[in-house]
Amino acid sequence: MPTPPFSTQVSEQIWQTKYRYRDGDTIHDETIEDTWRRVASAIAGVEEHYQEHWAELFYHTLEGFRFLPGGRILAGAGTQHDVTLFNCFVMGLIDDSMDGIFDALKEGALTMQEGGGVGYDFSTLRPQGSRAKRVGGIASGPVSFMRIWDSTCGTLLSTGARRGAMMATLRCDHPDIESFIEVKKDPNQLRHFNLSVLITDDFMQALKQDADWPLVFPVQHLNEESSNDQSVVQRVWPGSSEVQDCRILKVVKARALWHKIMQANYHYAEPGVLFIDRINQQNNLGYHEQITATNPCGEIPLPPYGACNLGSINLTQFVQQPFTPNAQLDLQAIHKTVEVVVRLLDNVIDLSHFPLPAQRLQATGTRRIGLGMTGLADTLIMLGLRYGDPESYQQAGRIMQAICHTAYRSSISLAQEKGAFKFFDKQAYLQQPFIQALPEEIQQGIADYGIRNSHLTAIAPTGTISLLANNISSGLEPVYHFDYQRKILQMDGSYKTYSLTDYAFRKWEEVQGAQPLPHYFVETNRLMPQAHLEMQAAI
Repeated sequence: MPTPPFSTQVSEQIWQTKYRYRDGDTIHDETIEDTWRRVASAIAGVEEHYQEHWAELFYHTLEGFRFLPGGRILAGAGTQHDVTLFNCFVMGLIDDSMDGIFDALKEGALTMQEGGGVGYDFSTLRPQGSRAKRVGGIASGPVSFMRIWDSTCGTLLSTGARRGAMMATLRCDHPDIESFIEVKKDPNQLRHFNLSVLITDDFMQALKQDADWPLVFPVQHLNEESSNDQSVVQRVWPGSSEVQDCRILKVVKARALWHKIMQANYHYAEPGVLFIDRINQQNNLGYHEQITATNPCGEIPLPPYGACNLGSINLTQFVQQPFTPNAQLDLQAIHKTVEVVVRLLDNVIDLSHFPLPAQRLQATGTRRIGLGMTGLADTLIMLGLRYGDPESYQQAGRIMQAICHTAYRSSISLAQEKGAFKFFDKQAYLQQPFIQALPEEIQQGIADYGIRNSHLTAIAPTGTISLLANNISSGLEPVYHFDYQRKILQMDGSYKTYSLTDYAFRKWEEVQGAQPLPHYFVETNRLMPQAHLEMQAAI
């Protein structure tokens, strides 16, 4: 007798409220199998040949939650709804003018209306107190304009739109960086934003040396009529790859600024930091684009108008004989799944609607996908490994390497069949640091045939889709709690409290009954922060 797809009440509720295809009172998906079939058929429909063959392969990959595509794909593919299949976007750079600011706001509103989260870099906006050139007024600064975005997001939510999410970034040398760091001291401020400081290599060097840190802004964007004799430094500022003269408007101690970031993060979990120079150095398209922001959850750094096309391998479904001496992970089955889902996610780019033409141009030009994993912590438990032990990092590294290398090989094969991405420059691409770290045969394959997708991997938080997949542990994180309660939004706007039991914990009870939990059942609150960092480093 087949196993029912849902083993928890909350998982079925998530499907009902977020991913089941409804059109008013008409229900199209009678079962979760109907949802998988709808998604698989729609994504296979962009193939020129063998659509039924690919629809069947895509379906079996989705079946049993083996592969979890991004939520927008599950909710939108194969429906008549005019929505994007991309979860998140980074928006265009904000021009420092009233027209530019409100054009950027409009683009963000249109994107959020269709279900996409948005990320913005506000570093291009003049600091508070500087003089506006055209009208002679005083600039109110980036944080004040962020409040307009926050209100817009809240307004869209009130119309029944999907829960909005936004990321705001600001350079660590922007004159308003201190107010940006501290804005969330007030819990009512910027409630729909996640915040991240763009940290440069120069800042880290100043931090190491306990040096002064100048806060600056490009001279050409300041009203210099009342200029004083303060010095000028050179910086590469968002919007240009050329070095610009920047006026020093204030000087702080690097360690004092870092302490403010750490203190704010400790007290109210904001802001995060993005090591932006490292991001651009490691970017496969570093020769083509400059990145200054990420999507709202931070897993994908993206250029202006870039989009998230995400999917996660559910590792728990590849564990054989869990909680026994013979427990093992079926890496061969993971390889085969990755080969299929690279094609699936690549097809999503051609199937999706885009809120803005610039987003379509960016997506089809790079064909970025973000394939990752989820259920890692539960998988380690089922294999008898304790999250935080050296062997857990080694196992996680092996898994991610298998996913990564298989994904790149699959993308090379797709390039042979369908062509490389439009922005592909073979010589420049092969010189990028991440590409040069890949096995020689993958690099040779790219040299011979090109590659279909500029980027292929990302580790998403997978919060909601992990709940959908019977409450597996999310992303690469440890298990939060094995047994806890959580409020879930209902279709009528109310909240209902559910008792949640971790997937691996339930599996243990199935196999071992009431036996005491062994040492490798570990929750987040029993792990040191170093364990989180070591796992991220391994993956």
